[in-house]
Amino acid sequence: MPKPSGLLQGTLDLLILKTLAREPLHGWAIGKRIQILSGDVLSFGQGSLYPALHRLEQQGWIDAKWKDSDLGRPAKFYSLTREGRKQLTIELQTWDRLSAAVRLVIQKA
Repeated sequence: MPKPSGLLQGTLDLLILKTLAREPLHGWAIGKRIQILSGDVLSFGQGSLYPALHRLEQQGWIDAKWKDSDLGRPAKFYSLTREGRKQLTIELQTWDRLSAAVRLVIQKA
């Protein structure tokens, strides 16, 4: 099955926030979890993932701390902030409205 060439703007942010709602993870693990949970349909290169993490950190929605990873090397672990949890709720509501609207268009076109 071909990989999607692009996602709607903001979808990556939503996926990152939702992934971090469960537990803090380092960047590679975030990308890998999204890939696995999507059945290998969604994957993001470092050129997309890390700028998104930086942007979310700048917005105050995630926090980052250096810790030892499972490989024994230091890695930046990201976690959701209180503001990030509020934003995740907003992003999920927006996604629900958008996906329902797209579904309507597909069904009625």
